[in-house]
Amino acid sequence: MKIRAILFGATGMVGEGVLHEWLKHPETESVLVIGRRSCGVIHEKLKEIVHGDFSDLKSLADRLKEYHACFFCLGISALGRREAEYRRVTVDLTMAAARTLLPLNPHMTFCYVSGAGTDSTEKGRLMWARVKGETENRLLNLGFKAAYMFRPGYIQPTKGLKNTYTIY
Repeated sequence: MKIRAILFGATGMVGEGVLHEWLKHPETESVLVIGRRSCGVIHEKLKEIVHGDFSDLKSLADRLKEYHACFFCLGISALGRREAEYRRVTVDLTMAAARTLLPLNPHMTFCYVSGAGTDSTEKGRLMWARVKGETENRLLNLGFKAAYMFRPGYIQPTKGLKNTYTIY
């Protein structure tokens, strides 16, 4: 069975790399990118939805059915941000997507890009680590067929892609 996947965050470094790998993989049937702006990629396996409000995906429900996997790469840096703003993007937007996708695709696997040092206890002193830990815990308990949390400590940019940042 070929994979049909949904990708959030394709205009960032991680998401662009994930998109690149999915499009070249022979077992990928299609990838649906959902973003605030176009990812700028044209490929026969790629479908794209430009949507301004990730907190409300209900209007897209008919277009989000029949997918096997979701890779959620959308995020922001915690540097210089207050917890409420970081939480809104990290927890609220992730959970809005997950809660929309689960009833439409009950056999979906959900993959979340988190970060090394994430605090699953949600009690540590680092705000970003607690918030990421809360997001992971909520995803793991939501009821997906499978949910995977990726905690990269270092990301090697893919040469030739446009959203590469050597600082990572």
